[in-house]
Amino acid sequence: MNVLIVGGPGTFLNNILIKCHKEGHKVSVLTGNRFTEKDAYPKCFEVYPFPYDASCLNEIFDSAAPDVTIFMGAFDTNFKWENEETDAVKYTASLANVLMGYVMRGKGRFIYISSHEVFGDNHDEEIIEIAETSPDGFKAQAIFQGETLCANYRSNRDLDIITVRTDHLYNIPEKRDEVNDTVTKMCLEVLENKSVHYTPGVALSPLYERDAVEALHRLITCTTHHSDIYQLSSSRGMTEEALANLVRERMNPECDVISNTTVRAHKCVLSNRAYESEFGNPFFVDLGKNIEKIGEIMKSKPYVFMTGEDAKIPLWMRIKEKGGWLFRAVVPFIENFLVFIPCFFFYDKTGSSHYFANLDIYLLYVLLFAIIFGQQQATLSALLAVVGYFITNTADRSGFELLLDGNTYVWIAQLFIVGLSVGYMRDQINKIKQEQEEEKDYLEQQVEDIQDINSTNARVKNVLETQLVNQSDSVGKIYSITSSLDQYSPEEVLFYAAETIGKIMKTDDVAIYVVSNADYARLFSSTSEKARSLGNSIRYTEMGVMYESLISGKVFINRKMESSLPLMANAIFENGQMQIIVMVWGLSWENMTLGQSNQLVVVSSLIQNAVLRSNRFIAALEDKRYMEGTKLLETESFRSLLDAFIRAEEKGLNECTVIKIKTDELRMKNDVEIIQAALRQSDYFGTLGDGNLYALLSNTNEEAAQFVLNRFKDKGLVCEIAKGLAV
Repeated sequence: MNVLIVGGPGTFLNNILIKCHKEGHKVSVLTGNRFTEKDAYPKCFEVYPFPYDASCLNEIFDSAAPDVTIFMGAFDTNFKWENEETDAVKYTASLANVLMGYVMRGKGRFIYISSHEVFGDNHDEEIIEIAETSPDGFKAQAIFQGETLCANYRSNRDLDIITVRTDHLYNIPEKRDEVNDTVTKMCLEVLENKSVHYTPGVALSPLYERDAVEALHRLITCTTHHSDIYQLSSSRGMTEEALANLVRERMNPECDVISNTTVRAHKCVLSNRAYESEFGNPFFVDLGKNIEKIGEIMKSKPYVFMTGEDAKIPLWMRIKEKGGWLFRAVVPFIENFLVFIPCFFFYDKTGSSHYFANLDIYLLYVLLFAIIFGQQQATLSALLAVVGYFITNTADRSGFELLLDGNTYVWIAQLFIVGLSVGYMRDQINKIKQEQEEEKDYLEQQVEDIQDINSTNARVKNVLETQLVNQSDSVGKIYSITSSLDQYSPEEVLFYAAETIGKIMKTDDVAIYVVSNADYARLFSSTSEKARSLGNSIRYTEMGVMYESLISGKVFINRKMESSLPLMANAIFENGQMQIIVMVWGLSWENMTLGQSNQLVVVSSLIQNAVLRSNRFIAALEDKRYMEGTKLLETESFRSLLDAFIRAEEKGLNECTVIKIKTDELRMKNDVEIIQAALRQSDYFGTLGDGNLYALLSNTNEEAAQFVLNRFKDKGLVCEIAKGLAV
C-alpha cells in the first residue's frame, strides 16, 4: 500500500513511518518545507521537500500515488504557533491546498489528524464523537476549521475522508525539544525543580503515541469503515493531581506536589466508543512504566533536558568557538608588531654601516606583509616603518630638518606605493581564488545533487526490479510456483495447494479446509501435525474474530497470538459463498504484516483459479464419472481419486481410510442408497471393477473409521477395512 504523510518531522510522524515500514507499506513524505533534511524521516521511501502551496502539488500526488494520505494537522511541526493568528491562516490554507491535490487525484483515503483541543469547555462526562465542539484560541479554532473543511469535502464530493481526534498524546522524549505534553512536562519539572505542579479539577486521559499509531494503522488498512470521525483515547480518565502523584512516585518520591490554583479547571476525556465498537479495543501501554522510562532517560542526560543543548561542551572549546573569530582577526596585527620590533632595531644598528647602506629593511618588511596579508597589513606596516624611520633619524637631526628633506617623502612614497600595489595584487589574486572556490563548491554541490537524484532513481528502479523479478515473493515468482499445480490431475490440485502455499509463505504448517455447510468446514489437506491441530472438522462460525475477518473478505492475522487459532487465515469465495479456508501457522512475528497478508490473498486467488479449472473439468465429465442418479463413482474416476488420496497420504498431506463393502448385482442398488445416506459430504464411494463397493473416508485414520464401519454393519452391510490398495 502507498502511504503519503504530509507534515514536518516529529516523534508522532516518525512512529507512523516506522510502523508503516514494518507493515510493508511504501511511505512517502511531503515535508511542507524546502529546507527539511531527508535524514529527519527514518524508513521513508521518498521525501518531497516542497511547501504546501507549491505549484507541483498535483505532480507530487501523481508521483506518490497514495492509497492513503495522512495530514498531520494538530501535530505538524511546520506550525510553531508562536504567532497564532498568522499560523492559523497558514494552517487552513495549507490543508486546503493538500485537500485539493487529493481531490484532483480522485483516489484513495484521506486522514486528517485533529486533537482534543477542539473541545475547550469543561466536560464532566466522556466526550463522544458527535458532541458539540467549542474550540478556545486560534490554534484550536484552526484545527476545528480543518475538521469542518474535511467534512465539507467529504459530503459535497463523496470522498473517503476520516477525521481522527487524539486525546492528550505523550511520548518518550530524547531531548528537551520533544517535551511538549503534560506528562513529559511534569517529568521535566521534577528533574529541574524537585517539585511538580498540578491544577485542581483538571482531568485528562494520556495516550501513548505508539498506541495511537497502532490504532491509526487499523484505519489506514481497513477496507471499509462506518463512521467519518473517530477518537483515539485510552479512556482512562485521571485528574492532574493523580498524574502528578504518579510522576512523583515513579521519578522522585521525595519531590513536592504543589497545587496551582491560578489556572482554570478543565476536564476533557474523549470517548473511543465508535472506534472500539468497529475495530476492537486496542492495547495500551501502562502509563506508570512509561513515566519510569522517561525518568531514566532524563536522569541519564540531565544537561540535555535542562539546557536544551545536545551535550555539555568544555569551557575551552566554548571559548574557542565564540572567541575564535576575534583571535583570527587580531593575530595579523600582533604578528605585524612583533616583526616590526626586530626590523626597527636592525635599522637602528645598521643605519650608519657602509655594508648595509643599500639595504632598506623597512621596504622588505612592508613588502613581506603586503605579500602575505594584503593591503590592510601593508598600510599598517608602512605606517610603523615611517614611525620607526623618524624615531631613528631624529637622534642625529632635528624633526624639522627631517621634514624639510625631500628624500624623506620619496622614501615614504616608495613604501606606500610598493606596499599598496603589492597588497592590492595579493587581494585581487585572493578574490579570484575565492570566486573560483565558490564556483567549484557550487559545481560540486550540483554534482552531489545530480548523484543524489541518480541514486534515488536507481534505488527506486532497483526496488521495483527486485519486487518484479528477483524477490522470492514477487508476483512473477508466486505465479511460477502456483502454475506448477497445472501438472496435477483435477483430483490432486487441493492436496498440493497446501504444499504450494507453504513454499510461498515460507512455513511448514498449512491447512486447507473445505466448507461443507453453513457452519462446518472439513479438513482436506495439511502439511504438518501443527496444521491439523484444530481437528478434522471445525465449526468456523464460532471462531470469533477469525470468522468476522473472513466473512468480511479480510485476511485474519492472529496478533494476540491465541493458541486456538492459526497465525493467519484467508477465505476463498465463489459466487459470494465461502468455499475454502486457508490456514497458516509457523510464521515469525516479523512476517505477520500487511505485506504477508496481501501475499496470502494473491496466492489464494491463484490457487482458486487452479481449483476452479479442476472443478469445471470434473463438472464437464460428471455424466461419465457417476452412475446415473447416484454419487457412485465409476471405476476409472474412483481409481484416479483413490490414487490421488494415497499419493497425498504418502507425502503427509492427508489421511484416508478405504472401507470395502461386499455386494452383488441384486443388492447393489439398495447398498448404494444406504452408503450414500450414511457418508459425509467430504467422503467418496465407487467401484474398482471387482464387483464390490468401496468408501473413501478423507482425513480419517483406521481408528476413527471404526465408527463408520459399525454404522454400515448396523445397516446390514457386509464390510471391512480394505488394505493393499496402494498406487
